Amino acid sequence: MDYYIADSAVFIMGSGIEPHRTITVPSVIDELKSYEASLRFELARESGARVEMPDEHLREEVVSVSARTRDCEELSSTDIDILAKALEYKGSSVLLTDDYAVQNVARVMGIEARPVVQKKIKDVLVWQKQCTGCHRCYDEGDICPVCGSSLKKKRKRKI
Repeated sequence: MDYYIADSAVFIMGSGIEPHRTITVPSVIDELKSYEASLRFELARESGARVEMPDEHLREEVVSVSARTRDCEELSSTDIDILAKALEYKGSSVLLTDDYAVQNVARVMGIEARPVVQKKIKDVLVWQKQCTGCHRCYDEGDICPVCGSSLKKKRKRKI
């Protein structure tokens, strides 16, 4: 392992990683709202942490895989960026994130992921939506096309 690919949780929570081996993406910086998180990022950057843009083709691959696991609705643009960067350094990096949807997609893509503070996911899951009224299941959407009730995320199966 040569690099840490850092999600915002690394700077928000503080992780004690080696800054000169840390890479993140520009959109992570936008998520750092507290003074402490911004300070941790600036200190890491001064000590050698790098900020790199994700490759657009790798972003498309992440979106494609997240659509198969149905995590795409849970992933932010920053999550997609960080997964694309981890995919670029696959085999020589560890993705550090507390986001379960990001960990789920990373595992499917063969990216090593480690949580910062939270527990690591145990199983790779595929999600579906279930109507809170008539209990019919759908792959996507927010409103049931049959009865008009809201759809709730539900585990479909483990991979």
